[in-house]
Amino acid sequence: MKNGMGNRRRFLKQVASVGVAAGMPALRSAAEEMPRQSSPTPVGGDVSLAETLARYAASLTYEDLSEDVIRVAKRSILDTVGCAFGGYSSLPTKIAIDLAKDVRAKHGATVLLTGTSTSPDLAAFANGVMIRYLDFNDGFVSFTHGAGHPSDTLAVLLVAAELRGRSGRDLITGTVVAYEMFAKVADVFDYLGNGIDHSTITGIAAVIGAGRLMGLTVEQMVHAIGITVGGNTATRQGRADTLSNWKAYAAADACRKAMFSAQLAQSGMSGPSKVFEGRYGFFTVMGRKPVASPQLGEPFGIRRAFTKRFPLGQASQSVAQAAMEVRSFFNTPDDIEEINIRVSRSSIKLMADGPDKWRPQTHETADHSIPYAAGVVLMYGRIEPEYYEDRYLHDPRLLNLVSRVKVLPSEEADRMEREFNLCEFEVALKSGARKTSRVEYHRGHFRNPMTDAELEEKFRLMAQRHLRPDRVDHLLRLLWRVESVSKVSTLISATRV
Repeated sequence: MKNGMGNRRRFLKQVASVGVAAGMPALRSAAEEMPRQSSPTPVGGDVSLAETLARYAASLTYEDLSEDVIRVAKRSILDTVGCAFGGYSSLPTKIAIDLAKDVRAKHGATVLLTGTSTSPDLAAFANGVMIRYLDFNDGFVSFTHGAGHPSDTLAVLLVAAELRGRSGRDLITGTVVAYEMFAKVADVFDYLGNGIDHSTITGIAAVIGAGRLMGLTVEQMVHAIGITVGGNTATRQGRADTLSNWKAYAAADACRKAMFSAQLAQSGMSGPSKVFEGRYGFFTVMGRKPVASPQLGEPFGIRRAFTKRFPLGQASQSVAQAAMEVRSFFNTPDDIEEINIRVSRSSIKLMADGPDKWRPQTHETADHSIPYAAGVVLMYGRIEPEYYEDRYLHDPRLLNLVSRVKVLPSEEADRMEREFNLCEFEVALKSGARKTSRVEYHRGHFRNPMTDAELEEKFRLMAQRHLRPDRVDHLLRLLWRVESVSKVSTLISATRV
């Protein structure tokens, strides 16, 4: 290894080891020796968490990434762009695009698939809506029971990369940065336990990743983090009871605000200092107890993200797979007496917490329903976006099958939920026969990953509805070789329908 590279890795390790616990003094780091115009932290000299995150993000380079991390990032980018095609025709996406079309900007950004140039924040929002619509983009489960979708940040990373004429290598680095921020903050702060929506963590990751691509200085990035965290905290109510469109688009809005925060900071706007650990900081007010310092760098958080085989919430991925595995046990769904599904209490809280999950009235409720997912797969042998349409939501035969589903808590699933999403799926027939399937690591889990061919098949399923086969092939070639793309704008142009 060259001496310069060795110094860089030692430097990054030093930066990564520095963090802050709420209400507690932070350790000093060699990162403090980096030049800056003025300090955004208090005069005491302590390094805030915002500054630690900003310094790490600004310091990480493409050359610091191993080949396997780069490959995971490329797969994530490809999968996320595919999901944008999947959500492009939806009504919420139309609303977002129509709003974007009404706005022009001197330094505009392009909405994916449309060729529409608009303000950067509205481009990020429209991108985010189409990426999230099918709930088909990746997932992540933290060490503190938190969960979310770090790929949501691609909505703003693509915008930031286009604005500054960044390359595919820059986009890969920005993606790793954003995933790292999402994962490592989620690992130390139990935001779900405190009633905070994961889109709040998305905003933190998005503003840092976008700031990295936009070339913000460390000081500017600290201010951008302060603006985002200090003013944009979402509660979990958007994912409780009957779900609305906003369940999916809170993350798109977090990306919109992240872009605006980055632009404000780059223009000279300052943000709250010590926004995480201060007297009224995020951790202090939202958690009310000390938060451990996040450990940045290898193993990178992006390694623990997983792709989805099915277009539904991540707690149902193992449920849908188990349902497929037992389907050959019966001739017709009418043979089934009852379905017993044993999962973690967290999964029940998210996706089987009330009668609306047995009779969903909206797409958003249906794709976050364990009983509905089980019923659809048992009846049709597959689950695709069309099964969230009204003709299925109100189908008496399907709803009758869903009514036979019981979702029960499993102590084993509770114990193992940080490692895998256990599902024990039992079908009891009217004849008295029973069949059980057990799924631990669903297909797409980072310990049971989808192959490149499977990812391509998923991508084509969504993109071929809007692009000719030869254009799908061209776009896939660009995505698999994104590190060779000189400007991300080329990739964005290739998505235009």
